[in-house]
Amino acid sequence: MSDALAGRDGALRCPWALSTEDYVSYHDEEWGRPVHGDDALYERLCLEAFQSGLSWITILRRREGFRSAFADFKIASVAAFTDADKERLLGDAGIIRNRAKIEATVANARVLADWAPGELDELVWSFAPDPATRPAPKRLADVPAVTDESTALSKTLKKRGIRFVGPTTAYALMQACGLVNDHLEDCAARSAP
Repeated sequence: MSDALAGRDGALRCPWALSTEDYVSYHDEEWGRPVHGDDALYERLCLEAFQSGLSWITILRRREGFRSAFADFKIASVAAFTDADKERLLGDAGIIRNRAKIEATVANARVLADWAPGELDELVWSFAPDPATRPAPKRLADVPAVTDESTALSKTLKKRGIRFVGPTTAYALMQACGLVNDHLEDCAARSAP
């Protein structure tokens, strides 16, 4: 028995995706699709960190505000942010105004700015598990919050100076960026290109 539910269009989806149209679009078009590129992965890493302690819909609905506030998550641009930029961000109602998360976002950009082009992409994707070893989840209860791979990714990123990336955040990043496919077995998006 699967937890997948039919949406308004009759297609079966992961049940979390059906509460709002924002979620349906994110689920169908983005979540679980492979993401490559240092800036793109940095954006997802930052958004997952900002989500910590909040619902994902809160972040998703502010995504354009985050992009505007954080220079489209261009690592080199955010690495150049000043204390004045951080203060500006604390007053920006288009994002989550959490000082620790803002500080981590800027600090992480400064660390990543010193990495070779493609290094973040290569490092993150090196933790993708072999899909053949992961059966498709049938129920939401089959989807873990943390795995050995996400714990190892978290530890490696922390050792390299990246902040606000615990094992749960690392696993959410892996799910969002397609390192793992946690769409339920009967979900229409599971086999979508």
